Amino acid sequence: MNLKGYLSLCACIMACTFFSCDEKEEKRISPLGITAQPKEESADYDLPQIQESGELIAVTLSGPDTYYEYKGRGCGLQFEMAENFANSIGTRLRMETVRDTAELLRRMESGEADLVALEMPPASLLPGTGLQFAGAWAMPSDTTARGRKQWLVRQNAPLLAEALDKWYKPEMRKALIRRDRLRFVPGGGVKRRVRAPIQNRSKGIISPYDTDFIRHSRGIGWDWRLMAAQCYQESGFDPQAVSWAGARGLMQIMPETATHLGLPAHEIHVPEKNIGAAARYLKELERKFRDVPGRLERIRFVLAAYNGGSGHVRDAMALAQKHGKNPHTWKDVAPFILGLARPQYYNDPVVQYGFLRGEETYGYVESILERWQRYRAVGHAGTVSSLPAPSRRNTRKGFKSSVLSAEELEAKSKQEIE
Repeated sequence: MNLKGYLSLCACIMACTFFSCDEKEEKRISPLGITAQPKEESADYDLPQIQESGELIAVTLSGPDTYYEYKGRGCGLQFEMAENFANSIGTRLRMETVRDTAELLRRMESGEADLVALEMPPASLLPGTGLQFAGAWAMPSDTTARGRKQWLVRQNAPLLAEALDKWYKPEMRKALIRRDRLRFVPGGGVKRRVRAPIQNRSKGIISPYDTDFIRHSRGIGWDWRLMAAQCYQESGFDPQAVSWAGARGLMQIMPETATHLGLPAHEIHVPEKNIGAAARYLKELERKFRDVPGRLERIRFVLAAYNGGSGHVRDAMALAQKHGKNPHTWKDVAPFILGLARPQYYNDPVVQYGFLRGEETYGYVESILERWQRYRAVGHAGTVSSLPAPSRRNTRKGFKSSVLSAEELEAKSKQEIE
């Protein structure tokens, strides 16, 4: 072999050797012993992937300023800001609550959530967490505290962080806070025309809808005047009433509940249809609380669930049982309905649905029962009450309740706003 052939042979051997080494580096062995190309590393889950999925997952804590449910709708400042941002990027929001900030960080680090919708202090970002501040922020109310608090996203989601920073404006936060304050003053959350609580006392006419109350209350075994009292509490007898949460009509039925009850959207403001759907819902709630003995006692739980949600009522019952009280009597459960507005209660491990505006729900029940007692004195030809009169218990220590007419509610609302 001449020198030229020898050099060519060496070059071929070296090329084959290098190729084999490279091939070994590129190939992997599967559990079945078959060579396979490695999968590409998964791309970081950033804004484009979130938009493609159509869902932004945020985590926060339960509370009046963070997230809670009101008549089946998400509420709270952090929720509303997160929902605003989700809408701005063309996705829906899925808000989840956890019990503490350690769980918030764990959810983010594990990739189970895209955003911490809670203003976190600077000290929360320990080295190695893989998180960064972005989006909504607030200055600490404590003047001795340092640094502003802000939402968190993962460091490997720079496009999401950039979008959050461009989206957030402090003025939006202030506007949402002002709106929430107006919502929850008495009568401030429902747009309605004020009507008299009794149309004609001498003739025994409570409202223009007495015939509908009589018809549908019979089907569920309620006193029609109890339904009338509830209706006045909900809408002041205005069939066009609409609440800020989206509840509609005489009995303030949420659109989602209307669909569940078979009430078409175009009929939700029709008085007879709205009352009929409410009667079906009350019957459904009665079945959920059939473990509560005594009809009048059960009525109290049903009314509380109509206003605050059956889940929150069950939470109050669980708290009552935990503290050695009777979970099936309203006098023992009511203090925990009120207590669900306080962190030591709504953060209790037995509570599943978090914060509740308990004072509103408690007042709702008591006001309806008191007004019902007044309506019973009006009477109506051919009707008989199917339930005993409620007892007055507003003098019990720690409980406050006052029955206001629609006119009084509106007047009080305007005073507080001014």
